[in-house]
Amino acid sequence: MSLSVEQRAQLIAAIEEGLAEGSLELGNAVRRLRVEVTGLHQSQFARMCKISVRTLVHIEQGEGNQTLKTLDAVLRPFGLQMGVIRVRRPLY
Repeated sequence: MSLSVEQRAQLIAAIEEGLAEGSLELGNAVRRLRVEVTGLHQSQFARMCKISVRTLVHIEQGEGNQTLKTLDAVLRPFGLQMGVIRVRRPLY
């Protein structure tokens, strides 16, 4: 399956929106980006991001306590990075 540049951009935007609104967990988002946008296997993607396959597996499964640097490394190929967003309702 080959996506056009526009289709890839739309898919990345949809995944980004799912993360922002809380309907998509980070691990699932990373897996979808890896599979649906790049089509790479875990070992290929991990090598491209300069992280271990084990770390990528942990991220995709929502396990472990990853550093921002590591999470940014897997999001960078898609023009994304970790950040802070305002929650819908204030907690106070």
